[in-house]
Amino acid sequence: MLNLCIPCDSLARAVGADLVAEALVQEAARRQVPLTIKRTSARGMYWLEPLVELESSEGRLGFGPVMPEDVPGLLDALGSNPDAHPLALGPVEAIPYLHTQQRLLFARAGITRPLSLDDYHANGGFEGLRKAALLSADEVVSAVLDSGLRGRGGAAFPAGIKWRTVRQAQATQKYVVCNADEGDSGTFADRMLMEGDPFLLIEGMIIAGLAVGASHGYIYVRSEYPDAVRVLNEAILLAREAGYLDVAGNGLAFHLEVRVGAGAYICGEETALLESLEGKRGIVRAKPPLPALEGLFGQPTLVHNVLTLASVPVIMARGAAFYRDFGMGRSLGTLPFQLAGNVRHAGLVERAFGLTLRELVEGYGGGTASGRPVKAAQVGGPLGAWVPPAQFDTPLDYEAFAALGAMLGHGGVVVADDSLNMASMARFALQFCAEESCGKCTPCRIGSTRGVEVVDKLIASTDPAYRQSQAGLLRDLCDTMQYGSLCAMGGMTAYPVSSALKHFPADFGLATAEAAQ
Repeated sequence: MLNLCIPCDSLARAVGADLVAEALVQEAARRQVPLTIKRTSARGMYWLEPLVELESSEGRLGFGPVMPEDVPGLLDALGSNPDAHPLALGPVEAIPYLHTQQRLLFARAGITRPLSLDDYHANGGFEGLRKAALLSADEVVSAVLDSGLRGRGGAAFPAGIKWRTVRQAQATQKYVVCNADEGDSGTFADRMLMEGDPFLLIEGMIIAGLAVGASHGYIYVRSEYPDAVRVLNEAILLAREAGYLDVAGNGLAFHLEVRVGAGAYICGEETALLESLEGKRGIVRAKPPLPALEGLFGQPTLVHNVLTLASVPVIMARGAAFYRDFGMGRSLGTLPFQLAGNVRHAGLVERAFGLTLRELVEGYGGGTASGRPVKAAQVGGPLGAWVPPAQFDTPLDYEAFAALGAMLGHGGVVVADDSLNMASMARFALQFCAEESCGKCTPCRIGSTRGVEVVDKLIASTDPAYRQSQAGLLRDLCDTMQYGSLCAMGGMTAYPVSSALKHFPADFGLATAEAAQ
């Protein structure tokens, strides 16, 4: 009997995983070879997809990327000498890309079937909830606070402080809201987790509801993730039928449902998301009041992104001290970094804070897919700063990146080679902001539009003096947007523009000395 595992992850399916699985079933039937195929979550080594794994006495042996036309030869090798096949990768767990990671959130990635409660239980699932149910709500909040967990959505605000604020708020109704509107280019950790390990997010939200006194939770998922929506809805139904939404049987019912966004990038901002959940247009709210005190429908609301809530079961199961032993400074725990763009080994790398950008891009990523020199990496999404190779030895740490005028954000890293023009990327960031702005505040609404015009004038001019004046105007505009915008949408648009202008002045037709003024 051949026991194979093939991911059901949407990216793996997009590059042919379903076709490979079908070809294996048909070819095995033709040869009358006994075969079972488990559709598991993805490992996150996307350059190897479709990845086929053979369960053996040595552990799982990997083969990839496998195409349907490779199936006959693969079955020949599986029946005789698997290691001899040209696509053989050896034991999957020993692949350096995977072996050197520190997976806490993605410990089950590639191992379990997404909708199997048995698989989830067998790999530590619901242990965090079981332990949390034995503690008082204040003790659970204290554990999250003591762990040093910070919000993984970009702002990196201490999660425990949010929990304590919502816990102490006086109200008959409270909510837990998961911001799963993962709209940043080059990011896919939320999608991977929702599609591949949905019970982990559900467990984290139940614990959060138990701790802050919330009886209702929402997972707000972007419409571009239909597979995640389907898997989450099925997982919630299974968890409810198994009694887990009764908070481990203590009689406190927790109602959980999925809501689908309509594709607005601004709804990734927590207050615009709350407006959308209420059935209104996604427009940013002024703060205060904070959502922790007056959030969804005016009630105290705990808002976190997927990775933050999914970290909670690990903290409760293994202890706050265990979790904070990972990382450096005030950046504790692990972060799933997502490598994308012009990179050889695109995929997910979960490591403790403190590794360098060079280790990530050159070590795990293997450099550019084009083979050309790396020009820069944009860290933190489409509104993240462009970091040049001269700064690649900076540790991936919230404070270290803030000192560079950059941010880690959601952990997305998009790599570019030396053929990319940074002036065009600065223009793109401003145009993106102009199109996606909710329009509520002037710096974002008007500043982004004027910024596109300034960049166009700067690029088109051949007059050095005029270019210098436009560069100064662009820097002033970035300052206004960064410090005057109502939310991070306008404030962060300055990051890719100012970093491109600072580190790559030649792309704007400027001399280095002019750009520094």
